[in-house]
Amino acid sequence: MWTQLLTNIALIFGLSLVVVLIFYGIGEKIAPKGTKVFGKLAPYACGEDLPPVKLQVDVERFFTYIVYFVVFDILAVIMATSFVSPGVYPSLFAVITLVSVAFLLLAVRG
Repeated sequence: MWTQLLTNIALIFGLSLVVVLIFYGIGEKIAPKGTKVFGKLAPYACGEDLPPVKLQVDVERFFTYIVYFVVFDILAVIMATSFVSPGVYPSLFAVITLVSVAFLLLAVRG
């Protein structure tokens, strides 16, 4: 019974993929073709020709935001699943997490 269900799911997925690819191909054939014009790709600043400036990304700051997100995401999951077994451990985990985030903030700023 499970093999038949899995076969049907795989067949439906395959047919869906084929239908999507057919529609994509038809759309590509009937869509109007655009012309490549240099003016559309050039940056515009009141008619002056300016070279494009490469954007500098501050990876260290981005990494800090990622760490904050992961810490608070894990904290939310722990707190949400801890209501099944109430006790001191979820609160202790939350306090330790918040203290570590405070130390991380001090380390980044100082």
